[in-house]
Amino acid sequence: MSERMTIPVLPLREVVLFPSVTAPIGAGRPATLRAIEAALASEDKFIFAVSQRENIEDVSPESLYTIGTVAKVGQVQRGLAGMQLLLHGEHRGIAMEYQEHEGYLQAIVRKAEEMVPEDPDDTAFVALYREARERAAELGHKSGLPDEVVQQVLAGVTDPGQFADLISGYIDIEPAQRQVLLETLSVKERLRRVLVHVQHHVTVLDAQEDIKSQVQEELGERQREMILREQLKTIKQELGEDDEADEFEELRRTLSELPLGENARKEVDRELGRISRISRESMESQVIRTFLENVAELPWGTRSEDHLDLAQAEAILDEDHYALQDVKDRVLEFLAVRQLRNESEAREAEASAEAAAARSEESAPKESAGDEAGEDGSPPPPVGTGNEDDKAPKGPILLFVGPPGVGKTSVAKSIARAMGREYVRISLGGARDEADIRGHRRTYVGAMPGRIIAGMKQAGTKNPVFLLDEVDKLGVSFQGDPASALLEVLDPAQNDSFTDHYLGVPFDLSEVLFIATANFIENIPGPLLDRMEVVEFSGYTDREKLHIARRYLLPRQLIENGLDRERLTVTDEAIAESIAAYTREAGVRQLERELGKLARKVARRIASDEITSMSVDVEGVRDILGRPKVHPEHAAEHDQVGVATGMYYTPAGGDIMFVEASTMRGKSDLVLTGQLGDIMKESARAALTYARTHAAALQIDEEMFERDIHIHVPAGAVPKEGPSAGIAMATAVVSALSGFPARHDIAMTGEITLRGRVLPIGGVKEKILGAVRAGITSVVLPKENEADLEDLPSEVLDTLEIHLVEELGEALALTMRGATLHEGRLLFADEQTDGAGMSARLVG
Repeated sequence: MSERMTIPVLPLREVVLFPSVTAPIGAGRPATLRAIEAALASEDKFIFAVSQRENIEDVSPESLYTIGTVAKVGQVQRGLAGMQLLLHGEHRGIAMEYQEHEGYLQAIVRKAEEMVPEDPDDTAFVALYREARERAAELGHKSGLPDEVVQQVLAGVTDPGQFADLISGYIDIEPAQRQVLLETLSVKERLRRVLVHVQHHVTVLDAQEDIKSQVQEELGERQREMILREQLKTIKQELGEDDEADEFEELRRTLSELPLGENARKEVDRELGRISRISRESMESQVIRTFLENVAELPWGTRSEDHLDLAQAEAILDEDHYALQDVKDRVLEFLAVRQLRNESEAREAEASAEAAAARSEESAPKESAGDEAGEDGSPPPPVGTGNEDDKAPKGPILLFVGPPGVGKTSVAKSIARAMGREYVRISLGGARDEADIRGHRRTYVGAMPGRIIAGMKQAGTKNPVFLLDEVDKLGVSFQGDPASALLEVLDPAQNDSFTDHYLGVPFDLSEVLFIATANFIENIPGPLLDRMEVVEFSGYTDREKLHIARRYLLPRQLIENGLDRERLTVTDEAIAESIAAYTREAGVRQLERELGKLARKVARRIASDEITSMSVDVEGVRDILGRPKVHPEHAAEHDQVGVATGMYYTPAGGDIMFVEASTMRGKSDLVLTGQLGDIMKESARAALTYARTHAAALQIDEEMFERDIHIHVPAGAVPKEGPSAGIAMATAVVSALSGFPARHDIAMTGEITLRGRVLPIGGVKEKILGAVRAGITSVVLPKENEADLEDLPSEVLDTLEIHLVEELGEALALTMRGATLHEGRLLFADEQTDGAGMSARLVG
C-alpha cells in the first residue's frame, strides 16, 4: 500500500469508525452505494469512512471532516433498501483532497502518523495506561457485561493506541466527541481523554445505582409501614380499640345533633348509609367522609348574639373613622331598624306564648275526644305555620360604592364589631368561574364548596357580617358567570335556601348581613345591582385627609416603624404638603404609604446615630421624600381666547382640565384630539351646532364656519369620556369663533343639548373639591345638581362662588369675559370701541 492512495469515500451520519474496530454499517444513498461498489471492485477493497459535519442528505466535500478511517469492506448483504456491510478500521487517514468521480466522492488519502511516547516505559504513561484499563474493566462490569467477556476483550489488546481506539468505539458519547478522539493523534493525550469519558460513565452509573437503592429502600419502608399498619389495625380491632371507628362514631353523633332541615337530614342519612356499606380504604369512602365533615363543620344552628346599642355603635364608628357622616348615618339607621325589629319580634313571641298558655288553661277541664279541637270542633291552627308574607321584612343588602382607600372595607369591619358579630371577607376580584360561588359537584375529583359556604365555615356562626369585596370586578368566562350565581345569594327572598353544588342541600343565609364593595357601579350587572342598596362613599377633602393622617395614619406608622412622638413629630403643614405634592387620590392609601416612607427614612437616621429625634416641616418633607410626585393642574393666570376650564372626576378624585379650541383655514371640518371618547365627541359636535345656530346672537361671523375648527383636551395620553364637558366645549368654541376670551377663574361642568339646555351630571362633590385645590374661585353647575351641594363641607362652600344655570346662554354670560345676560339677551363688550359701546344679542 502506497503512502498516498485514491479511494472511494463512505460518508457516515452520526457514526465515527475507529481503527482496529469492526462495525456494521447500513447504506442506502445512491452515491454511497456507488462508492461501495467501486471499493468492492478494487483489489484491496479499501474505502475512506469519514463522518459528516451535519446530518444532511446531500453530501459535499465541505460537509465532511478531514480526518477519517481507512477501512476494509468485509461482508456485504444487498437488499431492496440498500446494503448492509461490515467495515474493519485499518488506520487513520487524512483527506488531502475530495473529488467527484462517476457519481460518487473519492479522496486522496494520506496515512496519519500517531505520536507515540519516546519512552514507552515512562512512569506517568504506564500509570495512565493501567488506570484506563482498570476503569474500562470497571465500566464493563457496572454496565452488566460478564467479567470473562470483559477480560477476554481487554486481553486481546496490548497496544495503548489500539486500546484507546477500542474503548472510544464502544463508549456512549456524542459523535462530535468521538471525532475529537479520532483526530487526537497523540496516544498519551488520547488515553487521557478516553479515561475522562470512562470515569464520567462510571460516576453516572454509580449515581444511578444510588438512586435505585434509595427508591427501593423507600418503597420497602412504605410496604413495611403498610403491613405494620394493617397488623396494628387488626390488633386494635381484636382489642376493641378501633380509632377510625371511634372517629366515625363521633362524626355520626355530631351530625345527629345538628339542627338540619328535612332535605339536609335525608342527604346526610343517605351518605351515612353508603359509607357504612363500603370499604373505608376506598376512594369513594374518602369523598363521602369529606362531605360529611364539611356538613358537620357548618354553623347550622350556631348564632352570635347581636349587640344593637346605637350609642356604642356610633362611638365605634367615630373611633374607627373620621368624616363619612352620611355613611355613618346610614349604618346607624340600619342598626336602629334591626334593633326595633328585634324588639317587635320579642314582644310578638311573648304575646304568642301568653295566648298559647291561655288556650291551654281553657281546654284543660274538657276531657272529651274533642279536647284539642276548637269551639266549633275544628282543629286549632298549628303554631309557627303562618303565612310567610306576614313575617317581618328582611334587612337590605348594602353596597358600598366609592374610590379606593376611602374606608369601605374598614367600615364593614366596624359594623361587625359594633354588632358583636363575626366578620368574614372574600375577594371577588377576577373571579371568572361560577364554581367560585356555588362550588363544584362532588362527582369531580378534588371538589370543594364555593366561597360562600367556605366563608360560613370560617365564621362559625349563622349570622356573620359577610363582606363581598370588589364585586364590580367579577369576570365572565366559558365556565359561567359568577355575578349570576350571586343573584340567589343576595336575594333576601331566596337565600334562606341557598344550595351549594358541593353540599347539594339548602343552607340558610337569611341571617347573614351581606355587605358588598365596588369602585365602579357601572360594572355591576343590573339584576345584581337591583338586589342591593347603594351607599356612596365620596372622596375626602384635604382638611379631612389632614385630620385622618394626624389621628390614624401617622400614629400607626410610628408604631410600625419603631418610633414614638418624642422621636418624630410632623407638623400639620408638612402633612398638608405630603397630601398636595405627593398624593393624588380620593382616599388616603397613598398618603399612608408616603407617611410610612417618611417614618422609615427617619428611623434609619436614628438607628445610624445621625440624629436622636426629628421634627419634620415642609422643607423636611421635600428633603426626605424627594421631588414632588404629583403635578396637578392649576387655574390659568389670565383670560385666553378659545380656552375654557372644565372639571372631571375619576376614582382617584376630581380635578380641572382645559378645553382648547382654535380655527384655521380649511373646509369647515371639525378636528377632535386628546383621546376623546364617543360621548365627548358628540358634545363637541353639539357645541359647534349650537354656535352655528346662534351665530348672529353670539357675534360670530358666518365666514368663521368656513374655517376648520380644532378642539383639543390636553393630557393626550389619557383617555377621556363623558358628557359633562359640554359647557366647557361650548365656551371654548364660542370664544374661538367670536374672538371674545373665556374667563380663567371660573370652572364649568354640565351636559348640553342642541337647544341649549343644561342637563345634570354626576360627581359634583369630587369635581368641586378638585377645582378648589386648583385655585378656582367660581364654578358653573347645572340647576338640577343644586341638591348635590349639600354634600360639600362648609369650609368649601364659604370659599367658592357657585352659579346654577338651566340654559347655555346663562352659562356663556358667566364664562365669557365681558358678557352679561339682560332680560334674556346676552350682551358682549364691543372690543372695536374699546368697551365704550355695547351690542345686545338674544341667545336661545
